[in-house]
Amino acid sequence: MTTFLFLLFHTHICRVILPCDPTADEKLFHICILSISLVIMLILAALTRKNKFCQGFTRGSSSIFSPANFLDQTQKKGLVMAVFGLMFSKLAVLVIAPDPLPFSKDTPAEIKEYMKIIAIFYYPVLYYPLLVCGTLQRKAGYVFGALLSFSHFGVLVWQKFDCPKTPEIYKYYSLLASLPQLACLAYLCVRFPLLFVKGPKAEEDLESSYYSNYVKSLLKKNSSAVSSSATEKPTLVERILEVPKSYIYIPEKVFRFPLKLAVSACVASVAIYHTALLLVVLVVPTLHIVRAGIDENIAFLLLGFGIVLSDDRTEVVKIVTFYTWLLEVCYLCAMTLSCLVSLIMLMRSMVLHRSNLKGLYKGDIYNIYNSQKTICPSKPGVVCWMGLTGYQAAIVCLGMAIQTVVFFICFLFLVFLIIIPIFHGRNLIVFEIAGKAWPAWLTLLLVTVLQHVTAKFAFIRKEAGTRDLNNRESLFLLTYLLFLVNAVLGLIVAIWRMVITALYNIIHLGRIDIGLLHRSAESYDPAYRYYTHFLKVEVSQSHPVMKAFCGLLLDMMVEGGRAGQKIRDAEEGIQASRPSKATSSRRIRSRWRLLYTLVNNASLLGSRKHFQTLQTSESVLNGTPNRSSKKGSRKEAGKPAAEPVQATETPQNQDKAE
Repeated sequence: MTTFLFLLFHTHICRVILPCDPTADEKLFHICILSISLVIMLILAALTRKNKFCQGFTRGSSSIFSPANFLDQTQKKGLVMAVFGLMFSKLAVLVIAPDPLPFSKDTPAEIKEYMKIIAIFYYPVLYYPLLVCGTLQRKAGYVFGALLSFSHFGVLVWQKFDCPKTPEIYKYYSLLASLPQLACLAYLCVRFPLLFVKGPKAEEDLESSYYSNYVKSLLKKNSSAVSSSATEKPTLVERILEVPKSYIYIPEKVFRFPLKLAVSACVASVAIYHTALLLVVLVVPTLHIVRAGIDENIAFLLLGFGIVLSDDRTEVVKIVTFYTWLLEVCYLCAMTLSCLVSLIMLMRSMVLHRSNLKGLYKGDIYNIYNSQKTICPSKPGVVCWMGLTGYQAAIVCLGMAIQTVVFFICFLFLVFLIIIPIFHGRNLIVFEIAGKAWPAWLTLLLVTVLQHVTAKFAFIRKEAGTRDLNNRESLFLLTYLLFLVNAVLGLIVAIWRMVITALYNIIHLGRIDIGLLHRSAESYDPAYRYYTHFLKVEVSQSHPVMKAFCGLLLDMMVEGGRAGQKIRDAEEGIQASRPSKATSSRRIRSRWRLLYTLVNNASLLGSRKHFQTLQTSESVLNGTPNRSSKKGSRKEAGKPAAEPVQATETPQNQDKAE
């Protein structure tokens, strides 16, 4: 991406670009599209209300005020991701736009910031019908969505074709910044016709087979695979390949990403593109102007600072031009490295998101929170859940900017203080300093080697498979003699520790799934705190086992209604047919297995009735009940102390009885 931008900027020196007015007027288009969107929303509201009265009960999103079910893991995520990417792309352009709102031209500087605030709320309203048309699951909505998406896409292409150059920062900045918008709108133009052809989905949320398949995957017993994997140790090649695999997200059939996390990943990708584009256009054109303006007068300017590069002015111009080109190369290399690091960290975050969700589904609370927690919604949790996508996009943008600056400084140090001095054989400042201090470096190296060698061969004794200290008198003497040298080594270690910590935090600054503070102080990291609160709401409301149980209850309600109808028909003289024995046996077995899974799920412990009435906070540690306090409280209540055990043993007895 940065190489493509570099080629554009390298071939085109910035010149004065006059303002361009496209033939497709922006103000007129927005007035028309808002009117059309309002009419479409009213039509969809009338259709939804009519369908609700006719059918009585519908599942899924049945209102224009519920554009997407963000807690549904079974719905298609591409349409929602495209709309959010479209909105963020528009927000990124608004940062430096001369006219934030399309209804006003030549906006005065004193009210421009207020216009930007209004625009932040205007564009979500503008693209809201696109989201509603896709999530109402009606063919009329798909037709209207295709009409709106084609209108937005066609007018945007028209405008960019008429006016590819704009005076904003760089003449092609507006065109390059609109590429994510064009990509999102093109996806919507393809997606809506496909949805119209396929028709609405037959399965929605609880009716989907995803949750039941998830429970089945948990109940499968792969004892042979577990035993074989436990006995076989991974080879060195497998260990090496495991590292890059941990940074590559591979989808799984039995696990689907929550919609909010999928949208966050999409918006983060768009944020990486816009941040890279903005950082490049703010610096590279300026370097081009500086390099183009270098002439023989630069020799007199450098002479005023006491710098003499050469007696020939032409050679001085060549040297300064070459150094300016090296600055540009270092900056573009830093920008490219920052983009790669951000993309790799985003992929790694997706892998850890899945791992964290699976762990919380199984009740592994301590791994995420490092303390005793209950998985339930809270006021801060709801706020963090709503704003997670925006938080991550902003953090990624800031992280990329800081990474670019740090990497740029590192490349400058590498090029101007190491590589160029080696090639030219002069200005070897770093090597001269290191050469003068070689006795100190050699002493530190020999002392370090001495301590490691003596620790291995002289101070460790192996006897009968155990290890113990040996030659303690010599160990105490060497410890005393090397105290001052170790103090100097400690200073070097402290500097190296500071460098490593800074680089680690800078590289991982764009990630919210890990804390940048110590494990005991993670709650003070606001980004990680937002993420943990988001997980609380997501797991408590979208647990696959819980949804499988709710879907089973709905099926039982439907079956119960049918059974009652059959009984009434039998009373009127119609004999109701009884279900077969095999069908009843499978139904009973599946219900007991589901009960077994729910009883052993520690994350659902706080929702059980006996827990809420009898348990205290001291009797639960990280979602796991304390058996001693549990038995004591039950004995005091005069109840038997082994109810869950009976529930877990009943499926086996039931299978034997069948």
